[in-house]
Formats: sequence, structure tokens, C-alpha cells
Amino acid sequence: MKRIILSAIAVMAFGFANAQDGHFKVGAHVGLPLGDIKDASSVNLGIDAAYLWDVADKFSAGVTTGYTTYLAKTYTYDDGFVSFETKGDDVGFIPVAGTAQYSISDNLFVGGDLGYAIYVGSGEGVDGGFLYQPKFGYQNEKIELYAAYKGISNDGTFSSINLGFNYKF
Repeated sequence: MKRIILSAIAVMAFGFANAQDGHFKVGAHVGLPLGDIKDASSVNLGIDAAYLWDVADKFSAGVTTGYTTYLAKTYTYDDGFVSFETKGDDVGFIPVAGTAQYSISDNLFVGGDLGYAIYVGSGEGVDGGFLYQPKFGYQNEKIELYAAYKGISNDGTFSSINLGFNYKF
């Protein structure tokens, strides 16, 4: 796991040092959990950072990372005699992925992230997994607003439908 993180940092550092026609963006996302996690989680929240190089006209590719968490729901049990609340563990991941984006027009784009999500939570029985995230959105010179489907697959799937915002530097 350390090698994956160090490799991602090295690739990003090399990219920042040698980039000539690219841009850096940071942002945040919020989403509704789906699939295997929807019964245990109430919301998906996260922060994102990416660096993209202009590869061709209207097409850019690069690397992305950040942090995403699925916040656990609180359950109330009441059988008439005993009543108590319990809450599961939040589940967090650090994505290390490649990202690509194609501008359909000056203001619309499609894109996606593909890589690995490293599990950073404290709960038992959860590992990292394959990360995929197709996106569609609106952009201008400084911002992006997008809708995405995020999936992290291993033995089960942590997935969500997200809305996100990025600021471009």
C-alpha cells in the first residue's frame, strides 16, 4: 500500500514539475449511497484534487486523488422493553486514479476516473478496491459542476450518485 501511495505522489510531483499545458483542480462532492452500502450509509462526502495535461484538442488526461467517506446511519432499536441507538463505522477511502476528460463543447464535458481506492477506515472486513467513476458536467474557465456515478468494487460495491464542484487553477 505504501508503494501505491508513494508512486502516486511521485507521478503527481513529476507532472507538476514538467507540466506545460495542463491545469490543477480541487473540489468537493456529495452523494447518495447505492448498492451494497445504501442500507448502512446515509451520505457520501469527499474532497478531490487532480492534475490534467492537455493531450489533444478538447481532450485531457492526468492523475487524481482525494478522500471520500460513506457516513454510517444511526439505528434505533425498540422492542417495547429495551430501547437503544447504535451507529456503524464510517467507511473512508483515498482514491489513486487516472482521470480523463473530453469537452463536448466549450461548456459541456464527459470524463471518468479509473484506479484503486485505498481503505483508510477502522472497521473490520473492508478492503480497498477497484475505483471507477464516469462523469458528465458543465465547465467554464474556472469551475466545473458535474454529476457522477462512483463505484468501489471488491467483494461488494460501495457506490453512489454524486454531485461535485471543482475549481480550476
